[in-house]
Amino acid sequence: MMNPFCWGLLLLLGVLACQGSESPANEAPLSSHKTVDSSTATALATTAQTPPPIDTSITLSYLMGQFDPAKDERFVEVKAPYGDRGGLFLRREVYQQLVAMADSARAAGVQLVVRSATRNFKRQKAIWEAKWTGARLVDGQDLSKTLPDPLARARKILEWSSMPGSSRHHWGTDLDLNAFENDYFESGRGLREYEWLLANAPRFGFCQTYSPKGPQRPVGYNEEKWHWSYLPLSQALTEQAELRLRNEDISGFKGAETAPDIDIVRNYVLGINPECKRD
Repeated sequence: MMNPFCWGLLLLLGVLACQGSESPANEAPLSSHKTVDSSTATALATTAQTPPPIDTSITLSYLMGQFDPAKDERFVEVKAPYGDRGGLFLRREVYQQLVAMADSARAAGVQLVVRSATRNFKRQKAIWEAKWTGARLVDGQDLSKTLPDPLARARKILEWSSMPGSSRHHWGTDLDLNAFENDYFESGRGLREYEWLLANAPRFGFCQTYSPKGPQRPVGYNEEKWHWSYLPLSQALTEQAELRLRNEDISGFKGAETAPDIDIVRNYVLGINPECKRD
């Protein structure tokens, strides 16, 4: 027979168990979530899917480099010691931040020098057609002879060079620093320069445009450790190119007929480091 103490203990445990299993009528379960009515959900989804509007201040001819930066008041010439020669132009905002970045790098024992800046349609056409015709060798080859198929020849040139009308160098926001070979940036002084850029360039608004190709960037040009873009301007230009630039717009040079088959806008104009795109 159970003694009175044991009966009392069992009674107390039973009361506590009943209280713990109850929830006040006005208290929501811990797993409940705030619901969103259907009209609000639709509005949120529409906002998320709405593309940026067309910016009429950015013309298609600007996107395609059909202007002379030396005669455009939005551009300034890169002065020594920030450029390796005269005749290099950048947008004013880009140049100001380049100077600030280069001065900061110099204080840390790193030298940054612009090797290439704005290239308009005419300049890009000269580069492209020299490679297309074999006047300029590519990997030691005259492509007009070794790659007679137009698509194969275009894709080979596109490993490193843009079709005229599709280059980010048209915009005055992108620049090449110090060297044109990835190997240079993988050891010694070049490696120190590249590591400094990775750690510090974002503070000045710059992003490496062509990161290594892989799952995050499966299409586009090869990696270019020297190519950096000023995001406060280039992100809006990238969006406008996505909205308005068509493969059929890329014309006026030898080999232009390959642009639609290659899907030049999607695969190359937009085939950039995802970190350089606006969220």
